[in-house]
Amino acid sequence: MPELERITFDPFVMGGKPCIRGLRVTVGTLVGLMAVGHSIEEILAAYPYLERDDLYQALAYAAWRSEEVELPFVSA
Repeated sequence: MPELERITFDPFVMGGKPCIRGLRVTVGTLVGLMAVGHSIEEILAAYPYLERDDLYQALAYAAWRSEEVELPFVSA
C-alpha cells in the first residue's frame, strides 16, 4: 500500500471502513461525492474539519484499491 497516513482503519469507527484521520468520514463517502460532481471546495465547505490533502489521499487510496487483484481462495 502506498504511504497514506491520513487513511485510518479502526473496527470501532464506521465498522472498520477506511476513514480520514480517524474521523467518521469514509473514503467511500468522499470519493462518491466527487464522483457525482461535487468540487473539492464544496466538500471542504460541507466538512470544515477536513483538509484538501484528505481528499487527495482518499482518491489515491481508491485508485490503489481499484488496481488490487483479489485471488479466490482454493483449499487443497
